[in-house]
Amino acid sequence: MIIAANFKTNHTRASTKAYMQTLGAFVENEGISDDILVFPPATALEHIITDDNIRMGIQNAYPVEKGSFTGEVGLEQIAEFGIKTILIGHSERRHILGESQEEIAKKFAYFSEAGFEIVYCVGEPKEVREEGIEAVMQYNLAQFEGIDIHYDKLIVAYEPVWAIGTGLSASNEQIEETLSKLQEYVSAPLLYGGSVKVANTKEILAIKHCEGILVGTASWDVNSFCEMAAIAKQLS
Repeated sequence: MIIAANFKTNHTRASTKAYMQTLGAFVENEGISDDILVFPPATALEHIITDDNIRMGIQNAYPVEKGSFTGEVGLEQIAEFGIKTILIGHSERRHILGESQEEIAKKFAYFSEAGFEIVYCVGEPKEVREEGIEAVMQYNLAQFEGIDIHYDKLIVAYEPVWAIGTGLSASNEQIEETLSKLQEYVSAPLLYGGSVKVANTKEILAIKHCEGILVGTASWDVNSFCEMAAIAKQLS
């Protein structure tokens, strides 16, 4: 299982440090061996713990080592913290910040060449879901354009856009059908994200082809995230 937390634009250096200390102690005390990924804001990357199965990643970076790219973070800055995991293709960057598939593919190519573990996000908006599974798959598979789906450090997160931060999770049937069809296309581990919380973690992780969760809002509270990790351990 892979249990991932996306802080988005939340937490500070101090609160991230406290979070990671609590999480690390919990994982050790409970004997949790599942992969735990945490994506804090870039300002909090210094607080890294060394547990083998807990890895800190960066939510976004520019595909350069360094250079004149005001406001961006490049490989040189990431390397300073020993970061080798990155989130690419999240719908908030696609739909709110306007990242094109071409830009996303360039990031993927650059960071895969650098040997990063990549959590790659795909997902459809509500109007596409309402058209049915064929439209959903056509939309999602288009988001793999320019992406090396055979990359050995690839993790795919299916996050329906209409379920992110809305409190609405896709039904178990929708998740299973979509992951089943994605599994025909990619061999990478498949995660589900979209209003995942403690109350629905067990049923989501029990879905066929689901190998983990990418959690947004519910992961910002370390106790809730620890509960999710404990649930995953029970199912592993």
